[in-house]
Amino acid sequence: MSNTIHKGICLCLLSGLGITTPLLAQQPPAPGKKNSDTTRLQTAATRALGEVVVTASRKPVTLDNVPSSVTIINRKTLENDMAINTDFTDILTREVPGMAPGAQTNSNVGQGLRGRAVLVMIDGIPQSTPLRNAEVDLRAIDPAVVGSVEVVKGATAIYGNGATGGLINFITASPATDKILSGKTSLNMTGSLTSLKNSVGGRISQQLQGRYKKWDYLVSGVYEQTGEYKDAKGQLLGPNYSLGETDSYNLFAKAGYQLNSRQRIQLMYNYYRSQQNSNYTLVNGNYAQGIPATGIPGKSTDAPTGAQGNHNVHLVYQADSLIGQTSLTADAYYASRNDIFYVSLGRFDGGDGQSHTLDRKAGVRLLFNTPLLQHHGFSGALSYGADVLHNVTSQPLIDGRVWVPEMNMLNYAPFAETQWSLWQDLIVKAGIRVEKVNVSVDDYTTLRITDSKGKTITPSFRVQGGDLRYTATLFNAGIRYNRFPLLMPYASFSQGFSVADLGLALRDAKVNDIRKINTEAVLVNNYELGFVSEYQQLRFEWSGFISTSKLGAEMVYDSKTDLFNVSRTPERIYGFEAALQYRVLRNLDLSASYSYLEGKSDTGRSGHYDMYLNGRRIAAPKVTAGIGYRPVDELEVRLQYTGVNARNRFARNAAGTYNGNEGPVKAYNLVNLQASYKASKRTLVTLGIENLFNEDYFPARSQWFMIPGFYSKGRGTAFNIGIAVSY
Repeated sequence: MSNTIHKGICLCLLSGLGITTPLLAQQPPAPGKKNSDTTRLQTAATRALGEVVVTASRKPVTLDNVPSSVTIINRKTLENDMAINTDFTDILTREVPGMAPGAQTNSNVGQGLRGRAVLVMIDGIPQSTPLRNAEVDLRAIDPAVVGSVEVVKGATAIYGNGATGGLINFITASPATDKILSGKTSLNMTGSLTSLKNSVGGRISQQLQGRYKKWDYLVSGVYEQTGEYKDAKGQLLGPNYSLGETDSYNLFAKAGYQLNSRQRIQLMYNYYRSQQNSNYTLVNGNYAQGIPATGIPGKSTDAPTGAQGNHNVHLVYQADSLIGQTSLTADAYYASRNDIFYVSLGRFDGGDGQSHTLDRKAGVRLLFNTPLLQHHGFSGALSYGADVLHNVTSQPLIDGRVWVPEMNMLNYAPFAETQWSLWQDLIVKAGIRVEKVNVSVDDYTTLRITDSKGKTITPSFRVQGGDLRYTATLFNAGIRYNRFPLLMPYASFSQGFSVADLGLALRDAKVNDIRKINTEAVLVNNYELGFVSEYQQLRFEWSGFISTSKLGAEMVYDSKTDLFNVSRTPERIYGFEAALQYRVLRNLDLSASYSYLEGKSDTGRSGHYDMYLNGRRIAAPKVTAGIGYRPVDELEVRLQYTGVNARNRFARNAAGTYNGNEGPVKAYNLVNLQASYKASKRTLVTLGIENLFNEDYFPARSQWFMIPGFYSKGRGTAFNIGIAVSY
């Protein structure tokens, strides 16, 4: 955890729309030289943290030169985390202040940033489905092929629609060798220490990479099969969306060609599949009695839940030193995903139904960067370009019935941003972006929704389709002053835009024309103040923020219909995050962080924010800590701590329990152990122990969600033993 670098980065409103973090990080070094980005990341623990370079714009900039909040997870940190488990929802919980805790499932429901939606990307390719937010986008790629992760916190329009709370960009690995052929083979065995029976799983990963003349390449294949997941008492965890008994595959390929000293072209493809094949059927839990969900032997005839297939293709062209020293980055991408959900019993027209989201994206981005001034401590640059995205999303039932009709979106967004360094210590950024969105929907018929007894809750009727148009002009500005290392303050303002879960509104339509449905987009204003303080081997960062929107996206439970509806009332969310890193000795590192978040809505639209936002939006306070010790060069031992504090904001209802999403969260504490030993120059042996002290707990989501099928406990003590051989 001490290798994670919590820093400010002005990936403000526009600097990443095609000014993508992955590309320069991916660009391989010239033959005979080490990859400078890789070297920086791998040696970050031995340098001043502010020197770490990220590609927040076309040209790499140091984190201390940007005025907003970000967390960088480098490759070394990812490898440490993978020695415990390969679940990105869990890794991000441990490593990112402000990230809501996960629930050890293939769904990231409620796991947002700063109380709002997060946009997940792979090399800048959107994985999220904001038109119908399925909240499964963190199951998009295996960490074995990720070189680093950049997490931008707070509303941003870097890549357009969907990032009202921030974004997570998985930057894929690049070849880091001068050989024609080199590789690494990894083998792991996993299982439960509370009950070994049927819990043992395995993982194999094979990677090959190389460089020949002007060509470079990296290919990888990963297969993982998990056994049964057990709680602290050795009992089976509820199989609904469990990561137990899951088969995951990841195929990855990247090839680049250096056309000449100033031009490069690169092609990447990634395929990810993760589906549960359980030998158990669900036994619902009981929140009122504290009985967790579990399972009984029995093979389901339903389609396996999870990501049936996630494809990403990315083509990038770079050219430097054009007219006026302008540089160009042009890229095109295609992405598709198919995510299958659990069966809803008796809900659809008096019968069962199993839905899946189908999402296809195709886009192109153009970015130009022109230097404006380089003179006597003053320097400036102008970034400008445009992004075009075509996105088609739907949520039908697997049997072909239409639940959410196909939504066909065309999004065009020109932008410009300027950045200046004044007197070397004063950094100023400002930008503008214009979003133009058109969503087309054909005529459709809603499904009749029933309760458990077959009684109609919402009838089926015909809805007239049409076009929905959105236009928004978004701004960002930031300033940072780095004169004194003991106090380097920054301030920023940024705006985010999202067509807020249009599919949810369409499937729950109660009118006969989509123009009569409240589908107005959400515009979020994010204000942030923070500072960084450095003294010798100590680094401390604090950031406070306020996020406001005139329209909300709160999922509120309706006791009359037993359904969740979207509340569009104004919202205000605020909080702070603090992170500390300290190198005590050359071989001893410490780290810690604390995150606090609160939010309310203005139910009367009177300017008085009187209603707390529920647990789906506002996470309980979170504490993390870590210690890393290297007694000898060949051995490293790390302890990680994650503490989720209590949150209780809502009163019991008439039935003596709580409305959906409003359950109180009881505190719990988790400790993980990770050790790695370099047995030889090419062989690394790893050991990970998850939940070292076998905490018996319900994850925060189980507590506030309270839905019987998802009221599942967390995993008890589990092991992960691995060996990796490089050649």
